[in-house]
Amino acid sequence: MLTKKEILDTIKKENVKYIRLQFTDIMGTIKNVEVPVSQINKVLENDMMFDGSSIEGFVRIEESDMYLYPDLNTFLVYSWDSEYGKVARFICDVYTADRKPFAGDPRGNLKRVLKKMNKLGYDTLNLGPEPEFFLFQLDNGKPSLELNDHGSYFDLAPVDLGENVRRDIVLELEKLGFDIEASHHEVAPGQHEIDFKYTDVVSACDNIQTFKLIVKTIARKHGLHATFMPKPLYGINGSGMHCNVSLFKKGENCFYDETTENKLSKDAYHFIAGILKHARSFTAICNPTVNSFKRLVPGYEAPCYVAWSTSNRSPLIRIPASRGKSTRIEVRSVDPSANPYLALATILAAGLDGIENKLQPMHEVRSNIYVMTPEERVDEGIDQLPSTLYTALKELKDSTIVRESLGEHIFQNFYEAKSIEWDAFRTRVTDWEVEQYLKQY
Repeated sequence: MLTKKEILDTIKKENVKYIRLQFTDIMGTIKNVEVPVSQINKVLENDMMFDGSSIEGFVRIEESDMYLYPDLNTFLVYSWDSEYGKVARFICDVYTADRKPFAGDPRGNLKRVLKKMNKLGYDTLNLGPEPEFFLFQLDNGKPSLELNDHGSYFDLAPVDLGENVRRDIVLELEKLGFDIEASHHEVAPGQHEIDFKYTDVVSACDNIQTFKLIVKTIARKHGLHATFMPKPLYGINGSGMHCNVSLFKKGENCFYDETTENKLSKDAYHFIAGILKHARSFTAICNPTVNSFKRLVPGYEAPCYVAWSTSNRSPLIRIPASRGKSTRIEVRSVDPSANPYLALATILAAGLDGIENKLQPMHEVRSNIYVMTPEERVDEGIDQLPSTLYTALKELKDSTIVRESLGEHIFQNFYEAKSIEWDAFRTRVTDWEVEQYLKQY
């Protein structure tokens, strides 16, 4: 834990002039209140207030005053400088005017679900995310659909023209304390992935939000636009954010058991079963946009079937080969438009339900599900994820476990906002419809 003195010393040493107090709204968008460094003592005493009624899904205007409580461990100084001095940031939890955790704060809500995990005897949920993104060229400062390169999986420069951008992103992230494990071109043209080391789930979600900010900032410096939109282009792979999760107790991985055939513990099997049981219900949270469902289709390496395997990548859940402390469950459906705090709250709640009720997963699917016929999938007991945001919202609404993992405040505001989004899409006449029907009819 960083001390207040260490923070004050760093601010003086680094010539910090402004402090960003960052938090995340229900839709997953990073928000911030920026204050001059002269207010640092007020910040450190949890006395900074903001107008919560201005944030979508937070509170009504008559309940607007809210506090930002900075997490001291999230303090960092951005390396870029300006003529006015450097900018530092804290990631904050949101509290109400009467100093209670705000039910609409996604980060605070994840901490609430973690307390249930602790009551069941587990110390830590670790998360290793794998966020993907696209780089597009700018057209007069505005994002275009012109790709920055036409490379493919693991390509190098000059085919991969995004290599220098990725390298600068990695260098910037490392300055901020990230432990980068890999950086490479992804399958689709213009698509990239940078993986960073796993950590406890709250810190990992903080890192995802920081990662998105850094990627977009560095891309802009290269004259490019970075997007975490799940499926920006038809006919090529979309962007996912595979989530590798593991439960720990007293420093030991609870998913590992060297005495079993797959070296997976009973807890691991129960957790898998819980995720499979609730997968359709948490899809609206893990894939929260109309566009998300353009990615979840066969043929582009994205999982759209509710199954698990240790040997192939077509199911929703894959168990990577590493064992011991690296034993983990990879949930492959999540995409980077998801609010990470909400996505992991629902995944954790689903897994804990499996553990509490000692659920058993369906048999492991070793065959490629994409080439199975519908009849074969039925015979194997393989369900399909929702195919639209509308269907996913219906599944979410009917799920007691997933709704409880969000709390009623977040659920109601999320459901209302996404229902409006679906209705706006449903009533829009698209270019495809005009091309298909205008002349024909």
